[in-house]
Amino acid sequence: MDAVQQESTEKAREQQTTWYGEPLGTLFRRLITDLGLNQARLAGVLGLSAPMLSQLMSGQRAKIGNPAVVQRVRALQDLAAEVRGGRISAAEATGAMDDIRRTAGGNVLSPASTTSRSGSASVPANPSKRVVREIQSLLRSVSDAAEIQSAARLLADSHPELAEFLRVYGVARTREAIEHYENHQG
Repeated sequence: MDAVQQESTEKAREQQTTWYGEPLGTLFRRLITDLGLNQARLAGVLGLSAPMLSQLMSGQRAKIGNPAVVQRVRALQDLAAEVRGGRISAAEATGAMDDIRRTAGGNVLSPASTTSRSGSASVPANPSKRVVREIQSLLRSVSDAAEIQSAARLLADSHPELAEFLRVYGVARTREAIEHYENHQG
């Protein structure tokens, strides 16, 4: 790799860290390890081509252009945390990954989803999760994490509730956002 390519790759990884919290290569390798995937399966679950996944991992491309794919990444991060924490089994994770793969972004079904008598997945057992994911998807499609955090800091003194909303739904984990949502239902 020549100096220009190396500089471009480093810049892409810095942008990925700003947008996604870490370089996508690091994030995707962790998902592969935690969920027992290979790159081809990860690409399939995310709805990316294998070459696109490779380009994102290597820093040849900086940004995931499709908000639904970003939502699937976040859903897989949540799922991996559940597996690491021992809250769901590998078999449940496999079923959840199939559900994630079939979604367009905002209505990801969790392992706790209800099933109909025919055995097919229906609506999430927790409707709060669906609403929260829609809010997160919308916020994250218009701004990256660094911009959301910056806006929250600017609003903190004059509008603390709005600043908290931006932080919780724009940057925090889905679990925290669900707790916030449920605490503010009235």
